[in-house]
Amino acid sequence: MFFFKTPPDSDSWVPHLAIFGDMGNENAQSLVRLQEEAQRGMYDTVLHVGDFAYDMDSDNAAVGDQFMRQIQSIAAYVPYMTCPGNHEEAYNFSNYRERFTMPGGVESYMYSFNIGPMHIISISTELYYFMNYGLKPLVFQYQWLEDDLAKANLPQNRAKQPWIIVMGHRPMYCSNLNNDDCTHHETLTRVGLPFLHFFGLEELLYNYGVDLEIWAHEHSYERLWPIYNYTVYNGSYEQPYVNPRAPVHIVTGSAGCKEGRENFTVERPPWSATYSRDYGYTRLKGYNATHLHWEQVSDDKLGAVIDEFWIIKDSHDPYPYAKINWAKMDEVRLKYLNS
Repeated sequence: MFFFKTPPDSDSWVPHLAIFGDMGNENAQSLVRLQEEAQRGMYDTVLHVGDFAYDMDSDNAAVGDQFMRQIQSIAAYVPYMTCPGNHEEAYNFSNYRERFTMPGGVESYMYSFNIGPMHIISISTELYYFMNYGLKPLVFQYQWLEDDLAKANLPQNRAKQPWIIVMGHRPMYCSNLNNDDCTHHETLTRVGLPFLHFFGLEELLYNYGVDLEIWAHEHSYERLWPIYNYTVYNGSYEQPYVNPRAPVHIVTGSAGCKEGRENFTVERPPWSATYSRDYGYTRLKGYNATHLHWEQVSDDKLGAVIDEFWIIKDSHDPYPYAKINWAKMDEVRLKYLNS
């Protein structure tokens, strides 16, 4: 017997989210605990930040069928919101698009939705890495993303959903010991396409005041200090996440898969606040317009919380060096009024 509840008809309720990426149908270490907690009613929504089953197309997609049966005991009770990862690329992401019908529809990789005080945007980072499918999807996503961010920043919308959160699979920053491009200075998602640097996301998200950026791909957990262009912009020395002056990045790809865990570099970069190799997942609670609460759960430590912090903002004003596209804001404002 399955059951679900609809969200309250109010912007003032406190949603509780489970967040993770990179969960396979082998070695899915966090799955049992997530199943139990979802059925106990602990969560209002789940965000799966890319990489499913490893891989859904394998064995004529029988692996994907098995994985969907495994997550049924979560997805039958709460909305299971997704974005594509690199392991979904086969056959032009067809297994992902046909199995997960998100608000954008099967032909779209991006969408957004509101939940309590949060506006959550899901994008595909894979459009930067699989150019064999053409440039058009990336151009369309970038234009759609700027429109959505501009609309979210209209005063009447940001008053209702002051927290803007973006999720995508591949991170802009990481300190893992591998050759993924987030270990290098010019991550494609951060600066854009090679040489030309078109469609870079870091400046766009910074300019539109995104509060929290959630990534996966690395099979580990890492929390960053508020960061923009490799520079830390803490709120203060004593309280770095109180009125931070740049977005906060989180990498949470440790749910468990057959590829195992990731190591970290010996020398810690100054922008990395904390990290863990434990299998686990994340909890996010949107309390109100000023407070978000974050927890990292370790499955290795039987569900213990190994990292916890608050992001507190007295207001959601633009960041200090933001370059606001007033023409885009005016364009979106007119569309909004006319609709």
